[in-house]
Amino acid sequence: MNDKGTFPHYMLKEIFEQPEALRRTITPRISSERNAIHLEEIRVAMDELRSLTRVHIVASGTSRHAGMVGQYMLQELANLPVEVDYASEFEYRNPPIAKNELTIVITQSGETADTTAAQREARAKGSRTVAITNVLESTIAREADGVIHTNAGPEISIASTKAFTAQMAALYIFAGYLGQVRGSLPKDKIQAHVQELLDLPGKLEVVLQRAESCKRLADKYRSAQDFLFLGRAIHYPIAMDGALKLKEVSYVHAEGYPTGEAKHGPNALIDENLPVVIIATCDHKDSGSVVRYEKSVSNIKSFKEQSARVIAIVTEGDSQILHLADQTIFIPQASELLSPILEIVPLQLFAYHMAVQRGLDVDRPRNLVKSVVTE
Repeated sequence: MNDKGTFPHYMLKEIFEQPEALRRTITPRISSERNAIHLEEIRVAMDELRSLTRVHIVASGTSRHAGMVGQYMLQELANLPVEVDYASEFEYRNPPIAKNELTIVITQSGETADTTAAQREARAKGSRTVAITNVLESTIAREADGVIHTNAGPEISIASTKAFTAQMAALYIFAGYLGQVRGSLPKDKIQAHVQELLDLPGKLEVVLQRAESCKRLADKYRSAQDFLFLGRAIHYPIAMDGALKLKEVSYVHAEGYPTGEAKHGPNALIDENLPVVIIATCDHKDSGSVVRYEKSVSNIKSFKEQSARVIAIVTEGDSQILHLADQTIFIPQASELLSPILEIVPLQLFAYHMAVQRGLDVDRPRNLVKSVVTE
């Protein structure tokens, strides 16, 4: 797995490994009857899980973006309030942690210094901790009360890709497991969520079959110096990570914003020279998703009136945005909570090809390391 094989860079190889990484993360945690989620790795008593009153999620960089997605998953499936913190700021704000609260720490390497410090701070305040990591024998895994190993396999490229999608899948699994334990999810709903999880790797394979369109997109925008990435609700963290990937590997300035916040400042930047990447997928079975989609359509119309060049990530079959945006990238239909795992992949590919176009060292961006082990 440490060999690039036929791929020119580890980053591209790891992007294409994501369907299998998801299968390794998901399949062992699903019952043979596909009607329950199993997480024997969580060494926290069922009574404690049932009595939880709040969850803290602590992480840095891309892992924090996974935590932001997980916030929506946990609030929806487990019916728990969730706070997300930067690991580097967690201890400085002296977070109040009451009885019956849980802290989830997320890190690819399991050795991130800020996240380790945050985990120890949470434990010192009496919180149980659950680690989501790609390295089972890491410091954070050893010190946690439970570990969800992402099973993504070694990730060599500094820019995190398959670890990120595996982290989001792990958070969905944990959210479903908590909903199952706490009784907030009836059995028929659990079965539906399990099936959606199992279908996810196949849908991701469909996204990767369209990778060439992301290369053409990079060819078109290779000279752009600034990008604005936008998304609403659970899609906002994906806009954040799409912008982060572009910054990390291609050294292009990019900002990720909630779509609704564009009118509170960023709108002043939008003209024919600023490409706007907007995540505008829609789960037609989710009324909230439909409302957000309609707002995004309205936003795109406004951006076009400002002469913006709009790149839209949309759901298969969407003809409305197809005729509004300058470029569209389609992803398969998925539930509102799982579509972020599909949405990020075209943005990873776009960032990769932008860096290649610029002749940069994709796997080793300047001034960055794979694991930040000092604060």
